[in-house]
Amino acid sequence: MHLDHSHEGPAAVSADAARPDGTRRALRIGLGGPVGSGKTATVAALCRTLRDQLSIAVVTNDIYTREDAEFLLRNAVLPPERIQAVETGACPHTAIRDDISANLEAVEDLEEAVGPLDLILVESGGDNLTATFSKGLVDAQVFVIDVAGGDDIPRKGGPGVTTADLLVINKTDLAPYVGSDLGRMARDAAEQRGELPVVLTSLKSADGVGPVADWVRAQLAAWTA
Repeated sequence: MHLDHSHEGPAAVSADAARPDGTRRALRIGLGGPVGSGKTATVAALCRTLRDQLSIAVVTNDIYTREDAEFLLRNAVLPPERIQAVETGACPHTAIRDDISANLEAVEDLEEAVGPLDLILVESGGDNLTATFSKGLVDAQVFVIDVAGGDDIPRKGGPGVTTADLLVINKTDLAPYVGSDLGRMARDAAEQRGELPVVLTSLKSADGVGPVADWVRAQLAAWTA
């Protein structure tokens, strides 16, 4: 199920769109959401889908470990030199919104080491519904929630749900088992978000990441135009 609200271009195109040598830097897309919603699985699926078409790198954030980066490395979604881990040592939103220095260093290091890059995915550590990325770090934001978290999550709102450039409602295959009403979630999300797009999907399905990948391609096309 896909609520196809129109939304033109990257919602926040940074004024600093060029690298020091004058070439265009990579588009940076942040992925946030609660623990267990499927952020890392979304990143992995995007890498598998887009890696033959685009030059991609990933920055992951965990509080005390490199768990998400190690998951991506174990699954060989990208070569190891294209994946960097940031250990935040504090609440995840601190490193993606308040003090973005470690993440900025990571994305800049990746562009220097393996560039030129088309796309850098910056995954936040698991956080709550208030988690958002600094516009100084990413150009567009994806917020991932899941059906098992309760069908009232879209209605509760919060900046992550209401302002992210794309809202992904994941694990729709679990709806019959957890008593979630997908129609209600879709309606609540549309009411909270207006014209901002919403995707309801299950990454377990064959092309579950397809609508998300299409959205990323559209953001990149606008970025490079």
